[in-house]
Amino acid sequence: MTLRDYHLTLHDVADHQPEYLETVFSLANGHFGVRANDPITGNPISGTLINGFYETAPITYGEAGIGYATNHQTILNLPDFRHIHVATASGHDFTNSERTAVDLDLTTGALIEHYTLQTLQGETITMSLKSAIGQTQTEFWAASYGFTAGNYAGSLVVSKAVAVPAEAEAIASADPRKTRMAGLPICETEFVGRNLQRYHVKTRKTKQAVTIYMGMLTEGASLLRQTVDLSDHDAHSLAYEAYVGEIGQQNTIDPAAPFMANSFSAILADSRDFWQDVWQRSEVTVSGNDELNLAIHYNVFQLNQAAGRDGRTNIAAKGLSGSDYEGHYFWDTEMYMLPYFIYTNQQMARQLLLYRYQTLPKARQRARAMGVSAGALFAWRTINGEEASAYYPAGTAQYHIDADVAYAVGKYYEITRDIDFIKQCGFEMVLETAHFWEAFGSWHQEGTENRFEFHTVTGPDEYTALVNNNYYTNRLAKHNFELVIYLAKEILKTDPHGLEKFGLGSTDLDVFENLAEHVYLPYSKELRINEQDDSFLSKPRWPVERSTPDNFPLLLHYHPLTIYRYQVAKQADTLLADYLFPEDLSEDQLKREYHYYEGVTTHDSSLSRSIFSILAARMGDTEKAYKYFMDTAQMDLVNLQKNTADGLHLANLGGSWLALVAGFSGFYVQDEVVHFYNHLPAEINRLTYRMKIAASVLEIDLTATSTNVTVISGPIPTYGVSVNGHLISLEKVS
Repeated sequence: MTLRDYHLTLHDVADHQPEYLETVFSLANGHFGVRANDPITGNPISGTLINGFYETAPITYGEAGIGYATNHQTILNLPDFRHIHVATASGHDFTNSERTAVDLDLTTGALIEHYTLQTLQGETITMSLKSAIGQTQTEFWAASYGFTAGNYAGSLVVSKAVAVPAEAEAIASADPRKTRMAGLPICETEFVGRNLQRYHVKTRKTKQAVTIYMGMLTEGASLLRQTVDLSDHDAHSLAYEAYVGEIGQQNTIDPAAPFMANSFSAILADSRDFWQDVWQRSEVTVSGNDELNLAIHYNVFQLNQAAGRDGRTNIAAKGLSGSDYEGHYFWDTEMYMLPYFIYTNQQMARQLLLYRYQTLPKARQRARAMGVSAGALFAWRTINGEEASAYYPAGTAQYHIDADVAYAVGKYYEITRDIDFIKQCGFEMVLETAHFWEAFGSWHQEGTENRFEFHTVTGPDEYTALVNNNYYTNRLAKHNFELVIYLAKEILKTDPHGLEKFGLGSTDLDVFENLAEHVYLPYSKELRINEQDDSFLSKPRWPVERSTPDNFPLLLHYHPLTIYRYQVAKQADTLLADYLFPEDLSEDQLKREYHYYEGVTTHDSSLSRSIFSILAARMGDTEKAYKYFMDTAQMDLVNLQKNTADGLHLANLGGSWLALVAGFSGFYVQDEVVHFYNHLPAEINRLTYRMKIAASVLEIDLTATSTNVTVISGPIPTYGVSVNGHLISLEKVS
């Protein structure tokens, strides 16, 4: 497969509103992100977001209760790096700006834009802006501004300095996805020489600190005043660089150091090398459909941009493209985004899991606060590991976050065999979550059946809250128990005494095995499908007259208690468990469940459609699978959810990759065998993609009549490989 160039332009996006373009063309590197705001006019939500740099503010409840989350955690919107001030020699400011062209090169990470600038007096010039962000040198961002005469051809006066954000009003919105203001940090700015400005910011409550530098890449130049002569009608350029330090209590960087070894070309080269490596390991090509090709590459591009890489940060719901959901990390990472990294970049996957391990002490505290005597409960939404969900019925009650984290640990080990990570971090997380389920659940005798049940929980479907025995939750908890036993045996293979530090013996494993065998999984004998929970199927369906486009998403139009009393789902719930455990049910039962739950699902969550696509492909309904897939693949590029301006839908980006890989190519791993089933829809002539299994990069190539798997680099994997139910021998491309 030849690696191709992919460019996203204004012609490829559905909306040209400034706030939308800021999001779609944002640049990031896991450490910080820069929204692509208009550099002349700016925008209220433009600026810079640093992953994990946040402030807190007390959550105000009308009626508070024991164990409620106490503080908002809000990622801070820091100075706008892109803003520049341009004026004529006579002092006429260029205040009007029109973005005329944009080109985001997904193979190098370079963003090139063109603007027409105009003064109130009608004078015009054109301005180009080329920017890039470091990908291994993650502290750096650089930009080059080019100016060309329009009907004005005299001198320009250009200035650029870091501007402290103005006080913003708290958002008064019924939309729970919107960011709440947590207060402004303490800011100090000073000039360190003519061409370098230092900006130091420290949060008031969390006591975090970061230092930012903005400098010119021309020695002796002045940030505050540069003169550009356009009388020769040639293009003239000015280059700038920003440095964003690591988050810490103190910053002792030599102010002259950040710009000594770097330049625009060096940062661009660093970005280009990073992306070449990404595509070498995870290239995806859909032959004959350029629009779809571009969408998938864009999704993978933004997924890589958003992921924290230091073991201390994770992937926010909007990545680093916007501050909605306050920059919080959710279960989205483990269930929708981490799989991409597990199968393409295991080191990145390890770092994302390590973040969860760092929050384990706070998860133990959270379990005690919730009245559970053992184990750990990871926060539903958080930055620092503490629960920040003010609405517990659709937040804290989603206890399945514990089993989601455990599931991700298991999948990571399944494909990497990284036993050192399991011994040091992974097993402890799986064990502590299993202890939580053990203490949280309760036994119930139903006739001759002894069940282990979980009461008053919320599953993935946030339109059905505080129910008993949510199928997804129970199935994942069962897996959590089974995973403890499996990983314990893996540890014992390499160290006969390896479980002693965890205080585990063989009788403890017997307890987990007994619990796993008796976890109750609700099933409707009448409909012959798994029940979403004990009460879901007995509720009336959502009224047809309320099922109009004007009423969606339901969460913005109806009180939660109105929604809760109906049989209506926000997203895939029971079906998500069906996707995760394909061996659990027959094809006939899958079809029954799929058609039933599809009829009551609104897809108000961006996490939903990818799962419906995967399962439709698995059932052989490739036409429906393709329809759902296209919604996931192009969600932000067509602004499907109508809120991309607030940030990208990161979980959906991961879901679109899953829909291709797990859906159309039927990929899953079970018992050390990598399975592929060809479910290619008629709309796609050929699908080729790469993934990493252990130390081997595989290329999978599917057409309507063939499925080929070859080794691109690394050794022949020890895993078995099955295509359409038959084991095959792998060959290595020479």
